[in-house]
Order: sequence, then C-alpha cells, then structure tokens
Amino acid sequence: MSLQSVLESGKFVITAEVGPLKGTDTTEITEVAELLGGRVDATNVTDQQSSVMRLGSLATCYLLKQKGLDPVLQMTCRDRNRLALQSDLLSAYVLGVKNVLAITGDLPSLGDHPQAKPVYDLDSVQLLWVIKRLNEGYDMVDNELKGKPNFFPGAVVNPGADTEAAFELQLIKMEKKITAGARFFQTQAIFTVDTFAKFMKRAEGFSTPVLAGIIPLKSAGMARFMNKNIAGIFVPEELINKMATTEDRVRTGIEIAANTIKELKGMCQGIHIMAMGWEKRIPAILDAAGL
Repeated sequence: MSLQSVLESGKFVITAEVGPLKGTDTTEITEVAELLGGRVDATNVTDQQSSVMRLGSLATCYLLKQKGLDPVLQMTCRDRNRLALQSDLLSAYVLGVKNVLAITGDLPSLGDHPQAKPVYDLDSVQLLWVIKRLNEGYDMVDNELKGKPNFFPGAVVNPGADTEAAFELQLIKMEKKITAGARFFQTQAIFTVDTFAKFMKRAEGFSTPVLAGIIPLKSAGMARFMNKNIAGIFVPEELINKMATTEDRVRTGIEIAANTIKELKGMCQGIHIMAMGWEKRIPAILDAAGL
C-alpha cells in the first residue's frame, strides 16, 4: 500500500528516514531497504541534510522504489530555483516517486560546504503551492503540462516551540501549509510527551494527519548537543542522566524510543523515525514498541 492509502485507511502509520551517504557506494541503502521492507509504510529520504553534500534524494528514492518501498522525496528550497524545483518534481513522478516532503532547508553555512551560495527562490509554503499547481496540470506560470503528476505532498511542523509566541507561529505555519496543499505532517523529534499532547490538542481542528518524530538517543552527549543546537528539541534531564549512567547505551536508547512511541500512539496518526545512522536498529525499536 502507498503512504497515502495507509493514511487514508486510518491505520497507525510507520515511516522511517534514510540518509544517503557521501559517495556512490549504495550497499548500505540496499541493506537498509531489505531490513525495512514489510516493517514501515514509507521511507523518507533526506535532501542534503544539515547542508552536507551527499548522494541525491531522488536517486536514493528510485533505488528504494526498486526494492519495493514507498519513498518520500524530501525536497529543500535551499539549492534549487523554481525551474529546477519544478523539473525535479516532474522527474521524480516519472520515476515513480509520488510522495514529496516540502522543506525550506538549513543554511549552507551550517554544512560542509559553507562557501555555497543559497538559493531560496521559494520557501516550503510556496513549494507546496507549486506541487498543487503541477497536480492540476500547470506549471507555476500557468503553462499547461503534457501529462500531469499526482503527488501526495507533506510538510514539517515543530510542536516543541519553547515560547507561546513560537508555539502560535508553528500553528499559523501549519495552517498556511495546509492551505497550500499539505496532506500530512512530520514533526521534529518528540521527547516530552506532554508538550506534544498540548500541540495536538490545538492542531486537531486541522484534520490533517500528523506523524510524530522519533530520534533514538545514542548518548548523553548527543542529547545535550541537540538541546543546545537544534531548535524545538528538548531532551529532559531525566533521559540525559539515563543515557549517561547506563551500561548499555544501545539498549537504553532503543527502550527510550520505544517507550516514547507507546505514549504517543494514541495522540497522532503515526510516527516518523529519524534514526540518524541507526537505520539498522529500526526493527528493534519497532519490536520493543510492539509495532
């Protein structure tokens, strides 16, 4: 089943993130595809995540499609102008990729090529509108397409905003993205379930599926780094201490992720696991969560 059909069926959805490597060796992509087959409903492929140059999202999506998975093409606005965005979208559809996650993208100065010039011709809301327009059979300047796609577009939202103003801004952005065409949302990583519950209470009126983000902790240092450097993520001190004192960080990281999933399950329409190098441990996380 496709991601769209699973979401529309009301089934609790499981998606996982796959990060392309830096280079042409696709062995690990094949290995991950075999592990995730039958365990997830879709695989989300990052697009130069954190502004680090890697194998492209579209090529990786195609490889996963060939392995029987339903890929989600992440598309950032950082690196392409409106011509390239529209062309890459059409190319993706021709290659059988129908799910698209629209993202504005991190600044190049944060990555491994800080000298790169950012594009940002469009932002994520505008890109969603472009996808909707392509689905209608026209490009963004009203030229008719010869054959139109049927994309299932999604967007991101950050329910972990740390001030009331930031919280309200996320809800406003979410509404704008829905108006522009978003059919589902993936969130930033959730570590405080109460905060997520508050967000979902406010967002339930939008009637758009939300997949809660899960990042398995690898160490206390990783947790502290995210708290300091990634907006909207807050790992409670209790979890940091648990990772700092455990004798088996892998087992504990898996347990924390699985317990979070169990708590979130009744609040949202699915989960999105961002394993960040731990893709091969995703089946263990799902087993521990009873999924």
